[in-house]
Amino acid sequence: MRGQMLTENEAEGRAETMPVRQAEIMRHTTETSIVLRLTIEGRGQYRVKTGIRFFDHMLELFARHGGFDLELTCKGDLDVDQHHTVEDVGIALGEAFDRALGEKRGILRAGYFVMPMDETLAVAAVDLSGRAAYAVETKVKARMVGDLQTELVVDFFEGFARGARANVHVKVMYGRSNHHKIEASFKAFARAMRGASSRDRQMAELLPSTKGLL
Repeated sequence: MRGQMLTENEAEGRAETMPVRQAEIMRHTTETSIVLRLTIEGRGQYRVKTGIRFFDHMLELFARHGGFDLELTCKGDLDVDQHHTVEDVGIALGEAFDRALGEKRGILRAGYFVMPMDETLAVAAVDLSGRAAYAVETKVKARMVGDLQTELVVDFFEGFARGARANVHVKVMYGRSNHHKIEASFKAFARAMRGASSRDRQMAELLPSTKGLL
């Protein structure tokens, strides 16, 4: 059995020598042109430009609270609508995580977080299961927050779920400020993704699934 098991010190040493997980996505359609670079083992650094300033702010929060490094530029047909930009950024970001995580060996796979923000409370849970599904309830009542069409928050999370092949659940439990509801949702989602993407010393190189693939 000794040859099949790692001591705690050995597991820590292996974690330190594991490669940094990174991905670059270039997504070009007739509606958007996206260049995205993601580092999972980051320091919360970001450079984001989508043409929608409030959306930029939410993605910056995602990077900082998740501890990810994110460089993202999107040139979309904002003269038509914001939908293509927001959805395609979600898809590209999800694809970046899917690519960076590779076979997903040794990760926690699932994560959740409960995020308070002043009078607002939001919950996010994710499972990097290889299956796309989403359920999002923001309770946002305003049509716009800043320069963002608020109905598109759901489209972002749906796009991410498709790109990452993940289950994404986000729910605002209660709150007054529409700004806080969206911001708390992104912060909770960031920390849920941080947990799900984290390497599990106990699992080492094991795949967190009995099916043999994710």
